[in-house]
Amino acid sequence: MRLILLGPPGAGKGTQCKRIIEKYQAAHLSSGDILRAERAAGSELGQKAQSYMDSGGLVPDDLIIDMMIKAVKQAPSGYVLDGFPRTVPQAEGLDQALNRAGEKIDAIVELQVPDSAILSRMTGRRSCPKCGQVYHVENLKPKVEGQCDNSCGPLVQRKDDTPDVVEHRLKTYHEQTAAVVGYYKDKYPILTINADQPIDAVTADVFAGLESLAR
Repeated sequence: MRLILLGPPGAGKGTQCKRIIEKYQAAHLSSGDILRAERAAGSELGQKAQSYMDSGGLVPDDLIIDMMIKAVKQAPSGYVLDGFPRTVPQAEGLDQALNRAGEKIDAIVELQVPDSAILSRMTGRRSCPKCGQVYHVENLKPKVEGQCDNSCGPLVQRKDDTPDVVEHRLKTYHEQTAAVVGYYKDKYPILTINADQPIDAVTADVFAGLESLAR
């Protein structure tokens, strides 16, 4: 299964990605996770990306597209691109690179959530700076308040989860990333999912849609 998973920040792309890859034995390719790892390692790429990520902006195409294509080529059993491409130029570049590599996307999965729900989700999100596990102050509480379940220590609110940054990220999404769905409209099957519902219900809709496409 070779998929692109799209949706606004906080729509649950990471959670649904993990469930999809478990079911279909595919690789989870998240540009955000890869870039954060580079930032933690202090690499040149990480240093360049840090200012963009902390302010909620988009990392320039030339910093990520080659990296993502390399990751795709290393996933012969299938993959889910999580939150990438984010712009039409990225989508165009990805299509060209996939064609050169003899690869083809099977479907686009789009998670849809109202902005008001996104704001509540993201400002309440807390994460572990050591293992990366994500929690929520209301919907996904840790066993001990403020502490990671994996005994890593205190949880933190990422800089890009503050209200001002979340609003900026949503504005950027609507101005740039939402157009990617239109770009793919006549190229691949698009599975539109209502992600403003319980996580398990979203997963059930995703799986039902993918099975329908496979048939």
